[in-house]
Amino acid sequence: MTLFKKILIATDGSENNQTAVETGIEIAQACGSNVYVVYVIDMRTFESLPADVGMRDTYLLLQNEANTVLDRVRKLGGDLALETKILEGRPATEIVEFAAENSIDLIVIGTQGKTGIKRLLLGSVAETVIRSATSKVLVVKNNPITET
Repeated sequence: MTLFKKILIATDGSENNQTAVETGIEIAQACGSNVYVVYVIDMRTFESLPADVGMRDTYLLLQNEANTVLDRVRKLGGDLALETKILEGRPATEIVEFAAENSIDLIVIGTQGKTGIKRLLLGSVAETVIRSATSKVLVVKNNPITET
């Protein structure tokens, strides 16, 4: 019996999230799990764009970034059974919905991503996923941030 048959690794490609990706892959390799890696294009990005910025160009830029990040994760996973998916919307909502729709046993997520907002305990996406997901959630803490 496999401990975790299906693992979802959520990534935004940030350095802060790298430890979570590596940990998720290690667990999947140890358990022989199927792995889903998702990158969510946060559509709130478009709400704050100035009117003169081309939405299509910005969207294509974000799509290219997502593809680059997922390619890196595929290489890191080696010959692991790994499926990647680009989602659009609010990151926490999309992660939780994807997990529910795909009967995910474990969600692996980092404590902080690209937001740069330093929360006392967890990043807001991780916190929302913990509160909302029906599957188990492993929050992987990156190296502590040293303030000077």
